[in-house]
Amino acid sequence: MASHSLSASIVGLTVTSLAQGCAVGALPQSRLVEELNRGQRSRTARLEFVEELPFGEALTVSRYRLGNGLTVLLLVDRSAPVVSYQTWLKVGSRHETQGKTGLAHLFEHLMFNETEHLAAGEFDRLLESAGGETNAATWVDWTYYYENVPKDALPLVVRLEADRMAHLVLRDPQVSSEKDVVTNERALRVDDDIEGSANEALYEAAFRTHPYHWPTIGWRADIAGFTTADCRAFYRTFYAPNNATIVIAGDIDEAAALRLVREHYGSQRAARIPDEPRVVEPPQRAERRVTLRRPTPSEKLQLGYRAPAFGERDHVVLSVLHEVLLGGRSSRLFRKLVSDGELAVEARGSVAPFRDAGLYEVWISMREGHAASEALAILDAEFARVREEPVSAAELEKAKNRLELAFLQGMETASGKAEQLGFYETVIGDPGRIFGRLEDTRRVTAADVQRVARRVLDTRRRTAVLVLPDGTAPDEDDDDADASADEGAE
Repeated sequence: MASHSLSASIVGLTVTSLAQGCAVGALPQSRLVEELNRGQRSRTARLEFVEELPFGEALTVSRYRLGNGLTVLLLVDRSAPVVSYQTWLKVGSRHETQGKTGLAHLFEHLMFNETEHLAAGEFDRLLESAGGETNAATWVDWTYYYENVPKDALPLVVRLEADRMAHLVLRDPQVSSEKDVVTNERALRVDDDIEGSANEALYEAAFRTHPYHWPTIGWRADIAGFTTADCRAFYRTFYAPNNATIVIAGDIDEAAALRLVREHYGSQRAARIPDEPRVVEPPQRAERRVTLRRPTPSEKLQLGYRAPAFGERDHVVLSVLHEVLLGGRSSRLFRKLVSDGELAVEARGSVAPFRDAGLYEVWISMREGHAASEALAILDAEFARVREEPVSAAELEKAKNRLELAFLQGMETASGKAEQLGFYETVIGDPGRIFGRLEDTRRVTAADVQRVARRVLDTRRRTAVLVLPDGTAPDEDDDDADASADEGAE
């Protein structure tokens, strides 16, 4: 099969390049830990070797833990003289509460400010002087910070990251300033952005119980209401070693990296992380519709179908199904809506990679003069077809090839490897599943795709957001009636 030959050629090239990362003559991890712990009296600083995991065909990941609960993942990859250092925290918007939404994202900004040892701006200046780059991201399940630096800059990075995890300065001026920054960011990305506001409306309507209901950036009123005391409490709770994973990937010496981590994090104390309540979103039994009016020359449509959690195998199958439907310019719906049909200027989708069940999102931006209802009719017909008929062998092969190529391209850099390790550790607790997902993708069958299409592409479990140009009226469909019927069904 062509898919196998493509896989073999890519993996062959990748393994050849990654094989340079294999450590030669290194101490076994258990022996290394024994030597590093010799004479170490502090319980919080004592190292424990947890396990070694394969990473592809040539590399391995070593998992360690400090006595204070800090998880450390090390990937030695000598293919380039660089290091990616990432700090992943198990805190995102799902860990917030009503009235305090957006705190996790606000902290992403606050963490680049003053510490007890560094003036404001020094963090960035020092890293830039060392030839590095740094940034951060927050989403529903996690927050992470990264630095990509020349390998000689690793000691600087460890010192800086450990410092701001334990010694961030939180005073009224800093908090007030960053609140203003986030408020302006919200205006740019949500309030004044058509797709941003549609996506916010989609999740607000689709989730009624689960905290995926509120936006990661937070509601505007909540951002305005944050106090310095709120920020200090959040920091003390979630920015602690036992809520964090450090990932170090690249041209490193394992023993030297562990010594640095222990030196700079070993004195930090674990925090009491509150138990997270398990929230199960009630089943949705009827379509929900929302209509927005925005300054846009054409109608737009965003759909969200109930989708499996990232850790479920059906998430892999849904990703393959998405490639068949909207994966690139030759996909079924792109051709029918954009390139051949010329009804829309944009048609794309995504499968939410969430810890809990999320959404399969579809976004359609219509050409002027065409109604979103035209696109919806085509979508419904194509979704019915994929539920009733198996996808062709050629479509299945192409979809799996595209996913495999994207996966392997994402692994070409130390940063890409580190990001996958941190994500899998934080979201499903198993970085060993990274290449397992690739194998799962290769095993997907046409019957799997049809089964998941029947599970996911159900109009009764769909939320639709219709964006209309200002001054136009919605179609004859009564959105309020749809919503009330849905309430009655549940």
